[in-house]
Formats: sequence, structure tokens, C-alpha cells
Amino acid sequence: MYERITVDPDVMDGVPCIRGLRIPVATVVGMIADGMTEQEILEAYPDLEAEDIRVALRFAAAAVQYRDQPLVS
Repeated sequence: MYERITVDPDVMDGVPCIRGLRIPVATVVGMIADGMTEQEILEAYPDLEAEDIRVALRFAAAAVQYRDQPLVS
């Protein structure tokens, strides 16, 4: 389901990244949260593809959906 997301302890200390490119999922999600458009992100990271952004968002949504504890108290 998340074949574009890689987790490798030898790459970025195991942080989930896009296709092993050393671009963390959190970076892409943060750029969206900051109001950047898909086109702006693709220009900032030419190795990314539009589908990478969509998969990163789906991965982040799934990650927070299954948390046992709330992020804030």
C-alpha cells in the first residue's frame, strides 16, 4: 500500500522517507501544511513525483489514525 515509503535504519536513522531519497514524509507533509502547492513542492524537490506527495499524505493520515494516545492532553 505504501510502496513509495521506505524505512531503513541506515537512511535518515529509520525515519520514513520517500522512495529512499532521504526526503522524509514529515518534510513533505509539513510543506503541505505550510500552504505549499504540489507544484511548488515538486520544484523544490525535483526527484519527487506527484504520486509521492499523495502517498506521503495517506501514510501520515494512517499513522495518526492508529495512535493509542492523543497528541495533546
